[in-house]
Amino acid sequence: MELYKGRPSDESGRAEKEIKVYDMLDALGVSYERADHEAVMTIAACEEVDEALGVAICKNLFLCNRQKTEFYLLLLPGTKALVTKELSKQIPTSRLSFASGEDMEKYLNVTPGSATVMGLLFDKEKKVQLLIDGEVLEARDFACHPCVNTSSIKFRTKDLVEKVLKAMEHGYIEVRLSDGNARTK
Repeated sequence: MELYKGRPSDESGRAEKEIKVYDMLDALGVSYERADHEAVMTIAACEEVDEALGVAICKNLFLCNRQKTEFYLLLLPGTKALVTKELSKQIPTSRLSFASGEDMEKYLNVTPGSATVMGLLFDKEKKVQLLIDGEVLEARDFACHPCVNTSSIKFRTKDLVEKVLKAMEHGYIEVRLSDGNARTK
């Protein structure tokens, strides 16, 4: 698998939402690397991509409360399991479950298997609360999909927090699934 610097030179056949991610990163001056690959639907399927990028893509879980009035995008290391009871105490809400694919498309403009923080670019009404596990924030590099699961990008975690999220006007809540602390950012 080949690693490329920046956006694809030939954008034909690329989804508009993917191109919008590259446009945003370029406009913000974020330096990134990209790997194109077959569609990957799970963290386990991302092994080869992780190796090419030199960093593990984190899990991106789209969650909601029981009433489907609050939506959350949780970023956590691929090796961590979600314990909803532990997470619920930190945000605080009860009865968390996975949101539907329809809601994922409605709020993040992505389909199941391609959930990504970059989808917040399309959350103009700020309906989705971003939750980031502290381990993800502590890593030097961050990797995710650019709204499609046939490409993956890598850039500095600092750029995610200081440039990308600010440009998307999205804050986040840092969660610690192992120690129960949460801080709003």
